Amino acid sequence: MNVNIALLTVTDTRTLKTDKSGNLLLKKIKKAKHNLIERKICKDNKKDIKKILKNWLKKKKIDVIITTGGTGLTGRDITPEAIEEIADKKIPGFGEIFRFISLKTVGTSSIQSRACAVLAKGKYIFALPGSSGGVTDAWDQILVHQLNIKHKPCNFVELFPRLKEK
Repeated sequence: MNVNIALLTVTDTRTLKTDKSGNLLLKKIKKAKHNLIERKICKDNKKDIKKILKNWLKKKKIDVIITTGGTGLTGRDITPEAIEEIADKKIPGFGEIFRFISLKTVGTSSIQSRACAVLAKGKYIFALPGSSGGVTDAWDQILVHQLNIKHKPCNFVELFPRLKEK
């Protein structure tokens, strides 16, 4: 099953052309035979991030939203806060597993990442770091598997029909 993905890069300094992490994710999405439905770049501004995400949450064709950037500790890093404000449920295991994986590649610096995931309006939102290494760790070791309907014993895709249950 192909997953329909929207990709948001949160940055004050990059353009679509210079967005290394976004371009890397684009290649990985295509390699996994998923569909990129929309892609945008947004400044580190909570109001703007939420506006884009809320708009995407209304679109039936989008299954998953991936953000890259704004998950660090600086004053401008506010992606997790923006996502939390529109979340219906948190998926704490995503951030925990991401930091565990990152421990192997960046050592104790992994503690500085606030990568996270939530459910909102029946869609998954994954907030990844802005670094190409962080994006690679998250995609290659978590998302490529969890966004594959064939991954066992379970995966995020098989839950799509039930995410909006009451």
